[in-house]
Amino acid sequence: MLSGKDKSGFGWDEHKHMVVAEDVVWNSYISVRIIFCLYYLVLTKLISNVDSFFFFL
Repeated sequence: MLSGKDKSGFGWDEHKHMVVAEDVVWNSYISVRIIFCLYYLVLTKLISNVDSFFFFL
């Protein structure tokens, strides 16, 4: 993906009133989001296990 102002690869279709982008931009965005979602799920699971461990001490 491009970085900087107005260089994300996403745009706005005034006629359809929706976000538009080329397939390669969408695929890149989705792949990054999946990685962060998996990271979040693992991290929250670890934190919940640590909390329960210290609760019983």
